[in-house]
Amino acid sequence: MHIEDEEVYYHDHGDGIVHAHVHEHGHDHDHGHGHTHTQTKAVLNRLSRAIGHLESVKRMVEDGRDCTEVLVQLAAVRSALNSTAKVILKDHLEHCLDDVSAGDSDQLTALNEAIDKFMT
Repeated sequence: MHIEDEEVYYHDHGDGIVHAHVHEHGHDHDHGHGHTHTQTKAVLNRLSRAIGHLESVKRMVEDGRDCTEVLVQLAAVRSALNSTAKVILKDHLEHCLDDVSAGDSDQLTALNEAIDKFMT
């Protein structure tokens, strides 16, 4: 159930399962950094297009379309998600890592772990 004044956050604990949790608006959700992402609108637009594309692939499967057509479209969705991830990574490198001090390797470690999860 999604209530209008709540936001749903999705994340993966590394177990391959996407988990969701809800935060009410007005509740501060600390993401570990306090800057503005410059590409949020572009990322959301890309994700919306990928979601729409994936929904059409699901309909293809439901309609019994040819497997090769489905695989080609899944590859296109995967490519769209990879491109979105590149936008997020570039934005992170340009804005998030500006605040890393010379002796603070925690943010770099977290970034490396996120990249490793994304690549596998």
